[in-house]
Amino acid sequence: MLKLFVGNKNYSSWSMRPWVLLKQAGIAFDEELVRFDSFDADSNFKKTLSGLTPTAKVPVLVDGELAIWDTLAIAEYVAECYPEKNLWPADRAARARARSICAEMHSGFTGLRGNCPMNIEAALPEVGALVWRDKPAVRSDVQRLVQMWTALLEEHGGPMLFGDFGIADAYFAPICMRFNTYALPLPQVAADYVQRVTALPGVAAWIADARAEKDFLDFEEPYRIKR
Repeated sequence: MLKLFVGNKNYSSWSMRPWVLLKQAGIAFDEELVRFDSFDADSNFKKTLSGLTPTAKVPVLVDGELAIWDTLAIAEYVAECYPEKNLWPADRAARARARSICAEMHSGFTGLRGNCPMNIEAALPEVGALVWRDKPAVRSDVQRLVQMWTALLEEHGGPMLFGDFGIADAYFAPICMRFNTYALPLPQVAADYVQRVTALPGVAAWIADARAEKDFLDFEEPYRIKR
């Protein structure tokens, strides 16, 4: 049985990707929630993970004696283990494009990610309005996302980026959560995609768990002093 180590669901966008991927694809796994206390070497978080991965970060997927860390490595491993799930597009060109946008998400969109950290249970439209006004990097990232999503949805016909749900949609699920929290402006095509991702059973299950946590971590909350 696969075992996935994740952080707080309200905050951990990196953990959300493989969890949603496994859940939405109907792949059985056990979950180990490692709540953030701090990122100091002697924290419970670091102590729990240091024996699994040299990075001591979430997510980590454990399969028997094998531990796989980093979201893209986990996604590739799951796709290899479950080819029948068609988590990458069948067409080679589409598959290459899907990998390209996942890699772009993996290392890019730092303006949006840095200024609008994932916080599922919060509603921060007033913060989103200020960020949109004052942060050109956020506006640039959103413009790129809109261009990307619109082109892929038009090319493949939806409802997801490459037709059916796959790794690419799991990769952008945390970004969709940010649009929900900060109410950043989107054209209708992109807004509808965000709504469809939010409504996926795997995503809805993650959201429900995130809202049930009721944790408040000040180091994850640049805009609030209390929950």
